[in-house]
Amino acid sequence: MKPVWKYIFITFFTLLVLGYLGYSLWYFSGRTQEKVCGKLEIRLDESSGKQLITENEVVEILEQNGLNPIGKTVKHVQTETIENVLRKNPMIKKAECYKTSSGIVNIEITQRVPKFRVVGLGSYYIDTDRKSMPISPNYAAYVPVVSGRVTVSMAAGKMFDFVTFLEGNSFWNAQIEQIFVREDGKIELVPRVGESIIVLGTLDNFEKKLEKLRKLYVNGFKAIGWNKYKVIDLQYKDQVVCNKEEIKIIPKMMVDSLKKDSIIARKL
Repeated sequence: MKPVWKYIFITFFTLLVLGYLGYSLWYFSGRTQEKVCGKLEIRLDESSGKQLITENEVVEILEQNGLNPIGKTVKHVQTETIENVLRKNPMIKKAECYKTSSGIVNIEITQRVPKFRVVGLGSYYIDTDRKSMPISPNYAAYVPVVSGRVTVSMAAGKMFDFVTFLEGNSFWNAQIEQIFVREDGKIELVPRVGESIIVLGTLDNFEKKLEKLRKLYVNGFKAIGWNKYKVIDLQYKDQVVCNKEEIKIIPKMMVDSLKKDSIIARKL
C-alpha cells in the first residue's frame, strides 16, 4: 500500500471510531437523562464517631425545598442546588451529589466535628475547624465542656489550643474534669481527684504552669495527700501557692448544674 493511501485509511478509520464513540455517548447519555430516579442513597461520614444529622433529616431538608429526586427524571435532578441547600445546614461541612447511569442519585455528606462545648454566655460547640456551631437537637456530642464567661473569640482561639493540649497529654487528660472562666477572664480547673480548685490564671504559658503542678502532684501530693489544700494557684512565676482555706471561686450553682448535666464529658 502506498504511503498516501495508508495515511488516508488510518485517518478514515480514526474518524469512524471517534464518530461511533461520540454517537454512543450522545445516545446513551440521552437515554440516561430520560430515566426516572427510583432510588436515593445517602452516605454520612461517621468516622469521628459523632452523628449530628441523620439520613431522615437530610431527606426532610430535600422535601422542604422541593428537591427530593425520587420520581423525577434524571435530567431534572438539580445536583448543584441540592449540594448548596445541604451545605447551609449548620451540622454539614461538605455535601456532594451525583447521578448514575442507572438512575440512582447519590449524596455524600461530611459532618462537622465538635471539639468541645461552651456553656455560659451562650451554648454552642466549637468544631475542629475552630468555628462555632449550634447544639444538635437530636444528639449530644460526648466532648469536653468549658463553662463561665467564654467569648466566641476566646473559645476559637486560646481555649481551642488549651483543650487540644489537654487532649493530647495523657497525664492532664486523665486529671482535669472541668474548665471554668471567671468574670475577670481567669481560668480555673477542677481536677478529677481531690477537692481542690486549680487557679491557672490566663492561658499564657499554660504548659509551664501545668508542668509546675505536675511536679507537685508527683513529688508532693503523693506524700501529703490530695485533699490538704482547697486552692492551688499557678499564676506566680516559679512557684505554686496553695491555700488551705476554701474559697468559693466557682459559683456553687454553676458547679452543681454542670455535674447534673448529662452531656458533661467525663474525660477531656
